[in-house]
Amino acid sequence: MTFSLASIVRAYGATTPMAPALSFEGVTLTFGELDNRSSQVANALLASGVRQGDRVAVLTKNTPEFFEIVFGCSKIGAILVGLNWRLAPAEIEAIVADAAPAMIIVSADQQHLLASSSPPGLIVELGDGYERWRDSAPPTDRGVDGELHDVALILYTSGTTGMPKGVMLTNEGMSFASLLGTEVWSMSAASINLVAMPLFHIGGIGYGLSTMSHGGHTVLMREVDTTAIIETIAAYGVTHSFFVPAVIQMLLATPGVESADLSSLQLLAYGASPIGDSLLRQAITVFGCGFTQNYGLTETSGTVVALAPGDHDPGGPRSALLRSCGRALPWVELRVIDPDTFDDVATGSVGEIWVRSAMVTAGYWKQPVATAETLMPDGWLRTGDAAYQDENGYIFLFDRFKDMIVSGGENVYPAEVENVLADHPDIAEVAVIGVPHERWGETVKAIVVAHPGRTAGEPDLIDFARTRLAKYKCPTSIEFAPVLPRNASGKVLKKELRRLYWPSNEPVIS
Repeated sequence: MTFSLASIVRAYGATTPMAPALSFEGVTLTFGELDNRSSQVANALLASGVRQGDRVAVLTKNTPEFFEIVFGCSKIGAILVGLNWRLAPAEIEAIVADAAPAMIIVSADQQHLLASSSPPGLIVELGDGYERWRDSAPPTDRGVDGELHDVALILYTSGTTGMPKGVMLTNEGMSFASLLGTEVWSMSAASINLVAMPLFHIGGIGYGLSTMSHGGHTVLMREVDTTAIIETIAAYGVTHSFFVPAVIQMLLATPGVESADLSSLQLLAYGASPIGDSLLRQAITVFGCGFTQNYGLTETSGTVVALAPGDHDPGGPRSALLRSCGRALPWVELRVIDPDTFDDVATGSVGEIWVRSAMVTAGYWKQPVATAETLMPDGWLRTGDAAYQDENGYIFLFDRFKDMIVSGGENVYPAEVENVLADHPDIAEVAVIGVPHERWGETVKAIVVAHPGRTAGEPDLIDFARTRLAKYKCPTSIEFAPVLPRNASGKVLKKELRRLYWPSNEPVIS
């Protein structure tokens, strides 16, 4: 078997060249046009001195050119590096220095993020300059086929644990986009997939390749705009999409959503961070389509565990499964391990999720120590996520082990507390962290974003939690905030919250 990302656009550029491949802001590219443009990019890269194994960094909000460059890089064996435009210039500079790209392709809006001293290679600005650069090259496909083990993408982790690490994703790992499309999301050539999550993230580019892998139509949005998302679903007859829970919540709060035409939707996928039961139940009612929860990491090339639509049964006898992220996919091995002894824990006991699959990363770019700490010699990947597995193989996530609170010798998993508090009608968003306590070492604190006009106070919310949780798990203090800090994938930056409450001379676990 051979596969590269270029295989996708080559196949449909040849068999269905007139089929719509990619729509963006009212303009649609066919598979034939996307195939030709990516070949032009490949030849322009070669003419610019880019060779197999070189890195090409892209710094832009979502744009069709991102896909042209992804496929163009693949056609010559270069590696695309997605840069997070939400980072500060110093952070971008550090990543650029680490990746050492031969070329950076950047939009005018993000040009200011590049430190004047940092880019080591050629810079091409999206717009007229990019188009002249691309169109100066012929649309001839040189026919380079990558090996399965070749690195196709380097995606930098979101940085919740300090300096981002470059995750190397191979052709083989990314080849599972097609299988995920059929087996998890029920996609076909007739599917119309809305992609609004950032393409520098696996939830954007990985998911974004799924429908394309089947010759279907991808509708791309520059960034999340909930009003535009609702309008786009109706305008294009969107059948599929993926959102993080924070976006689902924003969609449900968008005026007119309950009367909007969402009848074309077949499946909404969600993941990347925990979702509260009440939010999920409301979404199922409003959107009226199938739902699937996805669990995965950048290091796993995307989804490795899924809760199928049939397991979403909010009013039935299996409603407790809504708290699960699902079961391991057929091509994924999964264990729940005691992180201290590396032994499998008993069914129902909390441990660390380990996975083994051809989807797993080749390692971290230029970081052999971090790679050895994460990838075991026999191929198992340590995820760092705490969970338990029931007798039927369903996984119930708790938290990152680093986020676990130890209060008086008892382990408290913030996600469990957050899930309870999220059921309170006055709470829009909540994050739970551990804060210092003289007697217990740590105690539970909740940071709450209230729904507009709601008036529940600290005592009310603490009492609410105590009716549903053991006392040691309940918050001893609650603080209200206008927003929660989040990274590009929608995860709450608990490191930033902890910094507010831990003494400056105490280490802040990140």
